[in-house]
Amino acid sequence: MAIKYHHAPDVKKRITELIHLHGFKNVTPERIYCFRSTGSSSRRILARIWSFPKIWQLALYMEPRYVIEVLSERYDKLSAEKQDEVLIHELKHIPKKFSGGLKKHDHYNPRSLGP
Repeated sequence: MAIKYHHAPDVKKRITELIHLHGFKNVTPERIYCFRSTGSSSRRILARIWSFPKIWQLALYMEPRYVIEVLSERYDKLSAEKQDEVLIHELKHIPKKFSGGLKKHDHYNPRSLGP
């Protein structure tokens, strides 16, 4: 089965709320796009964040932006609290400069809510 992508306005709304609630001052909500996918064969992944590399920014004359994809088969079954944890996890991959790249988590405290 091929993966299908659908806009996820509910996820976008919650991402925007979490950005403000948890002080992700480095993140511009207007440049975060959210999608829900179906048909993935992945068994462990709940969500992914997609970067927008510098070369594409230059080629398309666009500012940095990110896409957060939630995998419907797993994400939608989670409680609201667990869904928030997943979204915060993805937001933590965004670097302080909001450059379009991605950063790794702090290995000492990967679940902390700070940016």
